Amino acid sequence: MPERSMSEPEPTSSRDADYRSAGFAGKLGFGKRPAVIVIDMVMAYFDRTSPMYAGVEAVAESARRVVDAALSSGVPVFFTQQFFDDALAGGVYARKVRALQLLRRDSALAELHPSVPVERGTIVVKRFPSAFHGTGLNARLRALQVDTLIVTGLTTSGCVRATAMDALLHDFIGVVVREAVGDRDARAHEANLFDIHAKLADVQSEGDVIGWLSTLRAA
Repeated sequence: MPERSMSEPEPTSSRDADYRSAGFAGKLGFGKRPAVIVIDMVMAYFDRTSPMYAGVEAVAESARRVVDAALSSGVPVFFTQQFFDDALAGGVYARKVRALQLLRRDSALAELHPSVPVERGTIVVKRFPSAFHGTGLNARLRALQVDTLIVTGLTTSGCVRATAMDALLHDFIGVVVREAVGDRDARAHEANLFDIHAKLADVQSEGDVIGWLSTLRAA
């Protein structure tokens, strides 16, 4: 059975130093106008009878704390929901990831986790890994004058990484919350967090992100 622990990574000081000396892992910090996005917090990852079950209950709890902090500070929150439909059936994505067939609109596995306060945010329906691709998310963020996208959700090696990549390509500061993202395998999770932090976005702790959001409320 795949390892599913989301424990902290082993020390990698020599690897970190090597990447820094090569010019990677620059610090972006926080901008001035953030938004939070919760990626695909769907029941397929939480229902123990689902083939996609990933043992990521702690991720949902962390993401909810980040969302609550954002909403308390008046920061906009977006929730993505991915659906498989007939338009995707013959495409490369569906051929590569057969699990998409579980995410039909009429399936309980495609529903968002009960912890997601959908009534307090904006739903973004996506059909590909990135929350930006074909969704209009970029235009929505620009209309809100957002400069920083705080990324939470599932999964680190898939849709979280794709969204962090596209945030960079659309010139947003990306902040991935370490405890609020997860994957079915801890090795994939940690490897992708390392690479995201090196090249795409800042990987920050939940405590640091919530602490920053609270300063916006105070301001």
